[in-house]
Amino acid sequence: MEYTIDRTDKANDQLHELTQYIKMDSGSMEIALRYLEKIEHAVGLLAEHPYLGRYPRYSILKKQGYRVLTIENHLAFYKVNESTKTVLVHAVVDARREYLYLI
Repeated sequence: MEYTIDRTDKANDQLHELTQYIKMDSGSMEIALRYLEKIEHAVGLLAEHPYLGRYPRYSILKKQGYRVLTIENHLAFYKVNESTKTVLVHAVVDARREYLYLI
């Protein structure tokens, strides 16, 4: 059975900020949108494989039910709700940053 994928407002805002940052850094909206497509594709795989990601390295996030999917230099934190067959993406953060307080 396929799961529905939803995103929090925070995750949407983070993706928007990421896209704008890449556009400014590269000077190309096309490059920014291609990277966004990579993230969207990877997250889309969770519809068929909701447990594709691993547990986060911080035990507090693991205890809260988060899983994390690595997409190049970014991490997508999400939770799976089996009763509603939903994957909720809570945050998309730069893997090189200290992310515990960004979620």
